[in-house]
Amino acid sequence: MPTILIVDDDTALREGLAEALGDLGHRAEQARDGAAALARVARGGIDAVLLDLRMPGMDGMEVLRRLRASAEPPPIAVLTAVATAANTIEAMRLGAVDHLTKPIGRADLAALLGRMLPAAPPRATTAAVGTTEDIVGGSAAMREVQKAIGMLADTDATVLITGETGSGKEVVARAIHRHGRRGGRAFVAINCAAIPAELLESQLFGHLRGAFTGAVADRPGSFREADGGTLFLDEIGDMDMALQAKLLRVLQERVVTPLGGKPVAVDVRILSATHRDLARAVKEGTFREDLYWRLGVVPLALPPLRERLADILPLAEHFLTLAAGPARRLSAEAAARLLSHPWPGNVRELRNAMERAAVLSRRPVIGADDLSFLQAAPPAAAADDWLAGDLPGAVARLEAAMIRRALAATGGNRAEAARRLGIHRQFLYEKLRRYDIA
Repeated sequence: MPTILIVDDDTALREGLAEALGDLGHRAEQARDGAAALARVARGGIDAVLLDLRMPGMDGMEVLRRLRASAEPPPIAVLTAVATAANTIEAMRLGAVDHLTKPIGRADLAALLGRMLPAAPPRATTAAVGTTEDIVGGSAAMREVQKAIGMLADTDATVLITGETGSGKEVVARAIHRHGRRGGRAFVAINCAAIPAELLESQLFGHLRGAFTGAVADRPGSFREADGGTLFLDEIGDMDMALQAKLLRVLQERVVTPLGGKPVAVDVRILSATHRDLARAVKEGTFREDLYWRLGVVPLALPPLRERLADILPLAEHFLTLAAGPARRLSAEAAARLLSHPWPGNVRELRNAMERAAVLSRRPVIGADDLSFLQAAPPAAAADDWLAGDLPGAVARLEAAMIRRALAATGGNRAEAARRLGIHRQFLYEKLRRYDIA
């Protein structure tokens, strides 16, 4: 019978988890702080650890770091009441099997243990990184992206980031770089769609003075500028076919040849991104198949904002603070207007909207009229009618509208709807009963 160690300063939560583990056929042991957890694991016999992050004294991240640095650490899952992009990325980077928010239902607990047992071979641990909040959003979809960033950060894997225009592909690329072991070196970003094909080769690979008309000085090129760090090739799907062949050779040999010069070895991690369907482009003959597979060693797809309803308001508040300071806030009507907009321009459109509202309104509270340039609320009810009455009633109508929208978008799949809303399935079922939604 596997033995699971529960590490949490909340006695009631430990006992609840212990009971659930017993029902699932596991033996549970408990530790109320980090020191006790380290001592118990050191004695041996622990098959998996469920670890809280926020504890008095030694916090969960330090416990995770120390456990992962031991000779044969058990698999560790982080459970926290307050999940952030930074602690999700850091936990996964340090080797956590998963990073979940509390409370965790019995079905989710069983699925988690299924991934943890038997223990996977340990990954080597590394030093801590900063806790800069570079990615805002706690929806289930973005939490999976944050976990992937944590697992990819310390590797040299070539990653192809896909997603609609404005979905945050460069933000993710920068997070992978910053949280990894190359974070202290250069991050060079090149937009392949913004530079003419005849100039992009020189931009990437460099040239010597006199190599062509107008080459009045040596240029190292982006590959050598990123040596030791990361080169981000944005909109790679728009690269000219002839240049694709030269790029493929560099990726294979890790050697660049500047125009008019000699080959030079480079140590560069490649991250690329596109809003195009590269698989279709390969079939249509506009993108090289061999380059497609070379770039897409690890594909990472970003969901559009319309599928991340739980992220819209946190992102809006974040952008409003950046544009106008912490004293400005959104009214309930403005929040409803934001949630009802389809966001075809994704996160970039949302940021522009909040900057525009901040500039054109001097009131401390941004109202729905300040966002009149956005698509209005659903036609089923006017915004004023929808938000009429007391605050609890308005919140209930807002919740019900979001749930119906998520169910419609997923064809009635409640598990997928819960994922998009960023809530547990059991919580969604309770809301369905409360609002009498079939």
